[in-house]
Amino acid sequence: MRSTTPLGRTRKAVSLVGIAALAALAPPPATAAAHPHGPSAPQTWRRLATVPAYLNSGVGDTAAAEISTVTDDGRTVVYTDSPGGRLGFVDIGDPARPRPAGTLAMGGEPTSVAHLGGLLLAAVNTSASFTEPSGKLVVIDARTRAIRRSLDLGGQPDSVAVAPSGRYIAVAIENERDEDVADGAIPQAPAGYLAVVDTRTWTVGRVDLTGLAEVAPGDPEPEYVSVNSRDEAIVSLQENNHLAIVSLAKRTVIRHFGAGTVTVPGVDTEDDDRISLTGTITAKREPDGVAWLTDDLFATANEGDYEGGSRGWTIFDRRGRVVWDAGNSLEHLAVAHGLYPDKRSDAKGIEPENVAFGRFDGVPYVFVNAERGNFTAVYDVSRPWAPKFRQLLPTTNGPEGVVAVPSRNLIVVSSEEENPDAGIRGTVQIYGLGRSAGVFPSLVSRDDIAWGTLSGLSAVPGRPDRLVAVTDSAYSPTRLLTIDTAARPAAITAELTLTRNGTPVGYDAEGVAALASGGYWLAVEGSAGKPNLLVRTDGRGAVQQEIPLPADVASAVTTNGLEGVAVSGSDVWVAVQRPLKGEQSVRIGRYRAGTWSWLAYPLDAVETGWTGLSELVAVDRDTFAVIERDNQRGPAAAVKRIYRFDVPKTWTGVPVVSKRLVRDLLPALQADRGWVQDKVEGLAVAGDGQAYTVTDNDAVDDATGETVFLRLGRLF
Repeated sequence: MRSTTPLGRTRKAVSLVGIAALAALAPPPATAAAHPHGPSAPQTWRRLATVPAYLNSGVGDTAAAEISTVTDDGRTVVYTDSPGGRLGFVDIGDPARPRPAGTLAMGGEPTSVAHLGGLLLAAVNTSASFTEPSGKLVVIDARTRAIRRSLDLGGQPDSVAVAPSGRYIAVAIENERDEDVADGAIPQAPAGYLAVVDTRTWTVGRVDLTGLAEVAPGDPEPEYVSVNSRDEAIVSLQENNHLAIVSLAKRTVIRHFGAGTVTVPGVDTEDDDRISLTGTITAKREPDGVAWLTDDLFATANEGDYEGGSRGWTIFDRRGRVVWDAGNSLEHLAVAHGLYPDKRSDAKGIEPENVAFGRFDGVPYVFVNAERGNFTAVYDVSRPWAPKFRQLLPTTNGPEGVVAVPSRNLIVVSSEEENPDAGIRGTVQIYGLGRSAGVFPSLVSRDDIAWGTLSGLSAVPGRPDRLVAVTDSAYSPTRLLTIDTAARPAAITAELTLTRNGTPVGYDAEGVAALASGGYWLAVEGSAGKPNLLVRTDGRGAVQQEIPLPADVASAVTTNGLEGVAVSGSDVWVAVQRPLKGEQSVRIGRYRAGTWSWLAYPLDAVETGWTGLSELVAVDRDTFAVIERDNQRGPAAAVKRIYRFDVPKTWTGVPVVSKRLVRDLLPALQADRGWVQDKVEGLAVAGDGQAYTVTDNDAVDDATGETVFLRLGRLF
C-alpha cells in the first residue's frame, strides 16, 4: 500500500532531519549474536497468550485492562483496571502460560502505569467532577506492592512516562472536557498541563501548555507523553491538533508545532453496510499516542477526537516536519485482513490509538494499535522515511496499551473494552518474536476486496483449490467471494454481487452451495417482516427463484432460522439453526420437486447459552455433515463440533437422525491462543477431499472481528 505523502516531499523532509537521526534507527550489521539462525531467517510475532482481566477477580466482575507496563525484571505485567479502581498483575515468568497474580486498590481510577527500576508509578484520577479535577501519582514497591508515597498532581492525569535517565517522571494532566456540555466543544476550563516529578526529591513541578495551539489555546488537554534520552518529553495535545517538546530539566516548552491536516483518498466514509474504498477525507491528524524513536524522531497515532483523525500514523522530526505518513495504507491493511469496522466509516475508521517503539535483535520496530479495528500493526522502521509493514496482530476489543519488552522478545497489548453480555472482556495479550509463525492471518483478500461475516462456505465443483463464501446481512448487497486455498494464507481473489431483476439485492444469507452446472443455492435467514427463503441464482449471481418454507414450519421458526444449505443430486437440503417452537431437536429439511420433508437432529446440551446448527454439507448422497456450536466466546466456548449423520432410506413423519462426532473444533480454535470465536459458520469439502471451515467475524461489531479459516485435512 502507498502512503499519500508525495515521495519527493518525503525525501526533502528526510534530508532536513539529519543523517545522524536516521542512522540511529538502522540495525547493526548481521552477526551471529544478533541473528543466531542467520541474517536471512524470518522473524515473526506470534500470540502466546490471552489473559482475561476478570481472572484476577471473578468471571462475574467488571474488569478491564487499559494501559500496561512490565516490571523491570520482565516477569510481571501490571495493568490499569479503571472500572475496578485497581491495578491488576499477571505473572509472565512463562509468557506462554501466564498466571493471574492479583490486584491492588488505588483509591481512585487508575489511568496509566509505568515503572522505574523496582517501583511502579500509577496515575490515578480522583476528580469530583470535570470542573473539579484532581489526581495523584502513587509510587509502589513492585516486589512487595507496598505504597511508598502518593504525590498530589493537582489535576486529572492521563498518561505517565519515565525518562530513560530515571531522573524525571512526566505526567500528562488532561483535565478532560465534559462531552455532554456543548457537544464536547472546547475550550472547557480548567486547562491541563504537564506535571514533572524529580525523582531525587519527589517534588512535583508544572509546565504550562496553554497559548501554544491555534485550536482552543486555553484548553490544551494533553493526552500522551513519551521521554527521550535527553530528558525531553513529547506531549500530544490531541484536541488542539498540536505537539509540544518539553525540557523536563528546565520545566520549559522548547518547541511546539501543529500536527497538520492531511487529505487521504481511497477510504470508506459512509456507514452504509458496505465497505467502499472510494471516499476522500481531509482531516486534522489530532494525534493520541506518541513515542520517541530516537532523540530526534517520534511517531504519532492519529486517532482524532474533537474534529479530526486521519486514520493513520506519522513519523515527525523534532522540528515538526513530516518524515513519513501512513496515508490510507493502515485502513487498506485492515480491509485486507477482514478487520475494517464499517460502522465507523463516517467517523474515524479504525482509530489508531497508540504507538510504541522497541528494538528487537537489532531491528527497530513501531507497534500501532487500532482501537476500532482490534489489531496491532507491526512496522520495521530501519528506514524511517519508508517503514516496512511486517504483520498485523489480532487483538481483543479496544486495544489501548502496547508495551515493548525487548529484554524478553515480547510485546504486551492491553484491551479495555468490557461487555460481558456480548462475550467481550478486557484482556492482556502477549506476543513473542521468533521463527515460529502464528496462525493469523489464515485468510486475506487481494486487490482491496472488502470482506467479513463469512456465514457460509461451499466447494466449487471441478476446482479443488477453490471455495466460495457468502456474506450475511451485516453487509449489503449480498456477495459471493472466491477463496484460493492454494495460497498461504488463503486468499479472497474475486467477488460476485447478487442481483434481483437487475438490481443488487441484500439477503441475510447464511449458507451457500455451488452447482456443477453453474449457479448457487442460498439459505436465507428470516427476520422481522422477512421470510426464511431458499434462493437459487444463476452463475452471474442473478436471482432465479425464491422458495419460502411451508407455512406450518415458517410460523414456528424462531429468530434463528435457515443456516445451511446443501445439494445432493436433484435434492436441496437446508438446516434450521435452532428448534422450532415447542420442539427440542432442530430440523433438517429436504426440498424435492416442490415438496418438503423433514428430519430431526438432536443437539448437545450445554450449561451456558444455547446450541444450534450453523452449516450443512453433503458428504455423499445419503450422508451429511453439520457444524453444531454454542453461542459462547472466549473461555466460555464449549461446543464447536462437526458431526455427521445418515439419511434414512425411507421415512414418514419427522424421524430423529443418529449423529456421530467427526471433529471437535475447539482445540483448533484455541491453537492461536486468542479469544475463541463463537460463530463457526462455514464448512466445505473440496473435490480433493480436503475439508475447510471458517468463522463469521460479525463485521467487527460487538466481536473481536478476527476470522479463523481452518484447514482440516480429510475428514470423510
